Amino acid sequence: MQASVKTVSFVGISTIEIEVQIQMLNGLPAFTIVGLPDKTVAESRERIRACLFSMGISLPAKRITVNLAPADVQKEGSHYDLPIALALLAAMEIIQPEDVVNVIAVGELSLSGTVAKVPGILPAAICAKSQDRTLICPEECAQEAIWAGENHILAPKSLLSLVNHFKGEQILPKITVQNSDCTIKPTNYGCFSDIKGQLMAKRAMEIAASGAHNMLMLGPPGVGKSLLASRIPGVLPPITSAEALEVTMIHSLAGQMTEVGLITERPYRAPHHSASLVALVGGGTNAKPGEISLAHRGVLFLDELPEFSRQTLESLRQPLETGKITIARASNHVTYPARIQLIAAMNPCRCGYLGNSSKECNLAPKCGRDYLRKISGPLLDRIDIFIDVPDVKVSDFAQNKEDIEKSSVIKSRVVIAREIQSERYKDLGIMTNAEANGHELEHYLSDSAVGILHKCIDMAKISARGYYRIVKLARTLADIEGSDSISSNHISEALSYRRLS
Repeated sequence: MQASVKTVSFVGISTIEIEVQIQMLNGLPAFTIVGLPDKTVAESRERIRACLFSMGISLPAKRITVNLAPADVQKEGSHYDLPIALALLAAMEIIQPEDVVNVIAVGELSLSGTVAKVPGILPAAICAKSQDRTLICPEECAQEAIWAGENHILAPKSLLSLVNHFKGEQILPKITVQNSDCTIKPTNYGCFSDIKGQLMAKRAMEIAASGAHNMLMLGPPGVGKSLLASRIPGVLPPITSAEALEVTMIHSLAGQMTEVGLITERPYRAPHHSASLVALVGGGTNAKPGEISLAHRGVLFLDELPEFSRQTLESLRQPLETGKITIARASNHVTYPARIQLIAAMNPCRCGYLGNSSKECNLAPKCGRDYLRKISGPLLDRIDIFIDVPDVKVSDFAQNKEDIEKSSVIKSRVVIAREIQSERYKDLGIMTNAEANGHELEHYLSDSAVGILHKCIDMAKISARGYYRIVKLARTLADIEGSDSISSNHISEALSYRRLS
């Protein structure tokens, strides 16, 4: 007897065919799973055996072989429990093979027979919809799955209820979006009016947000660098429906969906500087997305930038340039999206007080050069805005919070600038100046802007990448002012944010 059902492999989003064969015993193990299963998949035998026993079903005293095809792809995770159990039930003729011919099933089985939550339901639902298949997933994951579209979804609470559904003894309810539960509550990131002083840094933050430009803040401890970075998500434009689906899918694959529903705000990730290479770029035994991908379409904030390991920092070079990260393993390659806006902060030196004669160490200024040298030139070349964040003046503390510009006002200007960019690039499939090819923006340069730019490029020996990043930053400055062309003023301000030495 044979039956098959498909599930989703979390190495990419590919389907795995599960085939069950039941034969007379010939001295081999009674229940065998083949096809490169890991320990978790191999343990499915005992979970399925206990689950069926709780339903009053005993496995036949015959040899049972479960084949996971293709055999050369490593299978990992407990989400294979449900499809293996369904294929086994069909092979035992408890349910009809036709019931599981055109389905994608994902779910972990408990010893009592309930179907437990697993990561990656949204990608599985999208895969099922693209192949016009029915998705069977845990009841807890139904609200996540429904965002893939109005495809047929079965979300049983237990394996018994699913079997009864196939037998016509029980009808599983239709899955519908529950508006009260389907959206994750927005995070309160605070307001820029909470920060006194630092007008130049706030201006740089607005520019960075308007064009999704990468930014590095340098300043002594306690001047508000981390506080400034934490406020930037509050001025970013609302996430689009397409972006929300992308972000939710990545978080689903990573098992980061702590609440049901669609993620409706731009991610803000701030890993500690002790984070490993795998934690940042992704990987591990399951090739899961890392912090870079989890920050897709949002902000990745790296505080104390030089304290990250050099290998970890160098891993940023590819995604900052291409907007994606490829995790290479011996048996497979997985590419995750990583269109991020990098916001970084650092002290001017290890002690943090370079330039302050009363506090700096006796190694100044050499300690500052050595500290900055921990960040490679190619990585610094991918940063558009460098801004010094000085000590807060005593007079700044006297400011009235009501007189300081609020995040809502800044956000209104950022949204308008982003709308201009979205309209400009609508035929190119991109949305911000940071994503654009710099040579496509050169025709916006005025004659005076070209003269200033070429003169500075020749004097400062700026790279070709740096040249086009200056053009893109100047284009953002022009968008903020509502100007169609890039003037000399825009080029001059863009050059002032560039690290020229």
